[in-house]
Amino acid sequence: MPGPGVAAAALLALLVPAAGLGAGATDCDVSPGSRFDCGPERLLAREGCEARGCCYVPAGPGPGPPWCFFPRGYRSYRAENVTATGSGYTARLRRVAASFLPGDVGCLRLDVLLETPARLRFTLRDPARQRYEVPLATPRVSGQAATTLYGVQVNEEPFGLVVYRQRSGQVLLNTTVAPLFFADQFLQISTSLPSHFISGLGEHLTPLVLDTAWTRVTLWNRDMAPVPQVNLYGSHPFYLGMEDDGSAYGVFLLNSNAMDVLLQPSPALTWRTTGGILDFYVFLGPDPKSVVRQYLDVIGFPFMPPYWGLGFHLCRWGYSSTDITRQVVANMSAARFPLDVQWNDLDYADAKRDFTFNKRSFKDYPEMVQDFHRRGLRYIMIVDPGISSSGPPGTYKPYDEGLKRGVFIRNATGQPLIGKVWPGPTVFPDFTNPETHEWWHDMVKDFHDQVPFDGMWIDMNEPSNFVEGSQDGCPNNNLEHPPYVPGVFGGRLQAGTICASSQQYLSSHYNLHSLYGLTEAIASHDALLRVRGTRPFVISRSTFAGHGRYAGHWTGDVGSNWEQLYYSIPEVLLFNLFGVPLVGADICGFAGDTSEELCVRWTQLGAFYPFMRNHNDHGARPQEPYAFSPAAQAAMRSALHLRYSLLPFLYTLFHRAHSAGETVARPLFLEFPQDRNTWAVDRQLMWGAALLITPVLEAGQTKVSGYFPPGTWYSLAGVGAPLTSPVAARGLCCGALCAFLHPTAGTSPPGLCSGLVPHPPSLVAIRGSQQWAGTPSGMQHPAPALSSFCCHLGLHHPQQRAVDPPASSPGHHQRPRPRRAHPAAAGARVQHCRVPQEGHGLGGGTDTGRLRQGRPVLG
Repeated sequence: MPGPGVAAAALLALLVPAAGLGAGATDCDVSPGSRFDCGPERLLAREGCEARGCCYVPAGPGPGPPWCFFPRGYRSYRAENVTATGSGYTARLRRVAASFLPGDVGCLRLDVLLETPARLRFTLRDPARQRYEVPLATPRVSGQAATTLYGVQVNEEPFGLVVYRQRSGQVLLNTTVAPLFFADQFLQISTSLPSHFISGLGEHLTPLVLDTAWTRVTLWNRDMAPVPQVNLYGSHPFYLGMEDDGSAYGVFLLNSNAMDVLLQPSPALTWRTTGGILDFYVFLGPDPKSVVRQYLDVIGFPFMPPYWGLGFHLCRWGYSSTDITRQVVANMSAARFPLDVQWNDLDYADAKRDFTFNKRSFKDYPEMVQDFHRRGLRYIMIVDPGISSSGPPGTYKPYDEGLKRGVFIRNATGQPLIGKVWPGPTVFPDFTNPETHEWWHDMVKDFHDQVPFDGMWIDMNEPSNFVEGSQDGCPNNNLEHPPYVPGVFGGRLQAGTICASSQQYLSSHYNLHSLYGLTEAIASHDALLRVRGTRPFVISRSTFAGHGRYAGHWTGDVGSNWEQLYYSIPEVLLFNLFGVPLVGADICGFAGDTSEELCVRWTQLGAFYPFMRNHNDHGARPQEPYAFSPAAQAAMRSALHLRYSLLPFLYTLFHRAHSAGETVARPLFLEFPQDRNTWAVDRQLMWGAALLITPVLEAGQTKVSGYFPPGTWYSLAGVGAPLTSPVAARGLCCGALCAFLHPTAGTSPPGLCSGLVPHPPSLVAIRGSQQWAGTPSGMQHPAPALSSFCCHLGLHHPQQRAVDPPASSPGHHQRPRPRRAHPAAAGARVQHCRVPQEGHGLGGGTDTGRLRQGRPVLG
């Protein structure tokens, strides 16, 4: 590998022939962990395997090496005519041997773009035919970086691309390890990995670090209660890897088709997608926080939520009248629990139809919401994308108007596709159509004129469908039955959703399916901004790369059990890596009965979710904080008070995410990448660089253990108090603690203004790197730890009551630059961190559906 001193321009033109491998050479002496599957679409017997020119070696049962695998030097494409361009270089790839796939593309164009010193992009396209590409707005770079952290080599035959770090020579991407495939509905490319540490590739119920021992990760958005090893609500084809020296890198495949990502122990990774093009970004870091920032430079920085959105939210499917909803709010107040946002599930809607309310059980619905506003509360209700289509003409405006304006997804005959969701027969808005955005805005405005809600909860937007495909089924064609079907739950692309062959404004649903939630989030964000003129607040179940620019996410219908409590931590951490920092799980669990102990522990952890909401199913036991014993209520109240005392700090972290591409909740390895002990820690989380949380995650525990990297840590138990609760803090910066702030009346959200929040605790320091175990006192809050968070990380605006901003806001890559306050003087005293006003350029972005080259662009 060339050393760091070799110029990037020279590296780009380097062609390396495959030494010692003639045409058709076969070498089956491949170690089991390095075998790449030669029968991805079906199980092959020896005869079928060898007919493909592949090797057949039976292995043991269960997950493990493929029995049929590619030999060394398997021929696919040859690189020719490497040519320098103003932005990098280009090459022609020619297929030198027919593959076993239908619709093989014989000639490809490779473009390598040296976009920034730390960001490389390369694409593989069919030059003879325009194929679907993800319509996500990404940076347009003119010219190329003069110097880079990376070097690139091209292997001539078989074609492969090698990307390595200039400083160390560490190979980050090496696609020569297995052949490239590019057919109409099957694209595959493999790479080696520099280490076994790989994190990302959501959304799945998974530990923070993925298992490289023959793991398949499927991306295809699906309405599915979270269980391990199943494709869930979102698709984020991005991973972050660590190198042995503590450096970090990232890879993003901009592709929205159904796909599998396969991990194997060599270690290596295979991307296997069913359409589109191969459009890769490689991020060089060199530290993990820089990798995340570089990724967000491509997909967009997160929106800035309103201050009230960081308070406590309460919901339940089963608040079946305004009387019950009002009583819940009254009970919270009587029990002295802070509450900022009250929600309603489908119960409010007339026959479960969007933009309606039940005139009997919710007869005073507008008055209830106005009364909440007078009390300082905000209000949010659920909105599903499925629009009821069963009523007589002229009786339901959203359907009548949508039909007239042509905004619904169409079936193969050109008629609106009819599925079935909560209201019965439904049609589905096509949010890739600009007219749909206008129609959606009009429906939101009409309903807001009746009921002045403050935000939107968009659910069922994978999109979910209670019948497979449509009420009339799906056509028997190659979009419904592609030659390769990834490991989607249900075994078919249309399982639990609409027909893949249905048509949308931009393309087929086959291509656009996993973008549905993102496109609805964009339309909802835009509608709220126009209707309310203030910073939008949208929470969505379905997500895709770039979602955090418009909305937050809750992790769906999690079960009320201890396993799901644990999994909520890596979920929150991963979505912060994905650029969706406003994320949280349903506190106490959604499905099934919680227990008092579980609900207390979940509330204690949930106090440190960036988005904090208690929500559960109508068939489960009540789980509002006041529904439990006095001892449990005291523990939950303490956790909520601690969160509210930290809101100025949390709000500052969100502004850093919005303006600088940082994370809010983050894994320990982001702060301590050189400490390998932190890399796999996913039972703890941090808020920024300052706060470490180590919660109780198992039943009946009186002790909790966590890892504290080297440094000075502080106890929240109080000066002079023994370290007998799982609370510690890290000493940073100037040593002045300024995250624990006791706001005064009139300066904060309603939960703070109630006067229920106690004064912040003091700190006592310990030193060293250690595994720490503490004994919680009764059912007190779990293990948060706070480092000194200096005011030079804060903003130079006086703290005030949250006020929504004007409608103006910065664009995609025009982030407001916060003014710096002077660093606080060193010392162990409490400082007041200042928080930003909500009218100073903190909006989340208004350009939600621009036109580029005659078609909508997302973002």
